[in-house]
Amino acid sequence: MMIAAIEPGKLRGRVKAPSSKSHMHRLLIAAALSQHPQDDFEETIICSAARNADIEATLRCVNALNAVSRWEGDRLQVISSVFWPLSARLNCGESGSTLRFLLPVCALFQGRFTFTGDGRLPSRPNAPLLEALRAHGAQIEGDLLPLTVCGGLESGNFALPGNVSSQYFSGLLFALPLLQGNSTLTYTSPLESKPYVDLTLSVLRQFGVRAEETENGWRVPGGQKYVSPGTVEAEGDWSAAAFYLGANALGSAVAVEGLNAASCQGDKAVEALLSQIGGEIDVSDTPDLMPILSAVAAAVPGQTTRIVGAARLRLKESDRLSAMAKTIRALGGDAVEEPDGLVIHGTQLKGGTVDGMNDHRVVMSAAIAATACQGPVTVLGAEAVNKSYPGFWQDFEALGGQLHG
Repeated sequence: MMIAAIEPGKLRGRVKAPSSKSHMHRLLIAAALSQHPQDDFEETIICSAARNADIEATLRCVNALNAVSRWEGDRLQVISSVFWPLSARLNCGESGSTLRFLLPVCALFQGRFTFTGDGRLPSRPNAPLLEALRAHGAQIEGDLLPLTVCGGLESGNFALPGNVSSQYFSGLLFALPLLQGNSTLTYTSPLESKPYVDLTLSVLRQFGVRAEETENGWRVPGGQKYVSPGTVEAEGDWSAAAFYLGANALGSAVAVEGLNAASCQGDKAVEALLSQIGGEIDVSDTPDLMPILSAVAAAVPGQTTRIVGAARLRLKESDRLSAMAKTIRALGGDAVEEPDGLVIHGTQLKGGTVDGMNDHRVVMSAAIAATACQGPVTVLGAEAVNKSYPGFWQDFEALGGQLHG
């Protein structure tokens, strides 16, 4: 276990945002599904790519299916093939995106594709997606990981609740265009985290695939093909940048480079949400921002912040509502759990020891809170950053963070 001991102190300087994990997942899957008009193989180059545990999980899975990949610095070459194996074992690690994006895709092909996972992933819910796939002919053995998909998916009208996981919709949007018949995809309750689905749609358009938006979903023409644009650029990650922007709200001065202000990434809303500290913040569209928003809110004396729309965060790498409440209290702050959020009474944080709960966003949020503490902060399980941002501690030190461990 890595233990990070952090002395209080503000961050200063410039840092380049790592590539967006959300964008990279989608680019990798679209690249793996691409077909050349004449040949059996198609090449895509992803520029400004970066490695982390979740991206390695998706890469490992598409390589097990039909792709060959090669890293050259921050460029990733992906060569797809129209020939899929008759069987494959797909280790998704702890990546919910990998699992939920590839489940519908594998249901397109005859074979036996067994999904496995680590950490809390086997216990995270997939029932609505599995029910929708089975209702349309998919043969799936098991309800929890490990489970095996054996093909059989047919086009039709797909309907899922919108308040469980936007990843279900993204996974179906990857798969439905490749079916022969037309399909519709609708959400039966308000769709949360819609910006993540918008990001999926933007990648589909890059690869020549279309889905027509309707009042409560999409109409998806069948018989389409993914066509590689050749070279694509992975966007900088607003989710990672949020930690430095949160530090700025606590007195640091960090300039984050490599961000696309026109991105579909929902977490680009971080600056607007930081300005709402001292009031109510709804994170239903941007759940990944809850940990850093709560850490910043805890360190603003005299302000009470209520975070809502976060019930789904109990089913992430940790129960993030519970984890952040414990983190704040461990640092001398005041946080109360509610069913779908937190009530945080800001104060001068003292410092202390935080259990990172094997959750990358909890660990990084604790590091940023440490910049505003009176005393040192010890973060247990600091290696959890490898899931999304392996270079976090190096960048933290380069910006003047006082780190021992």
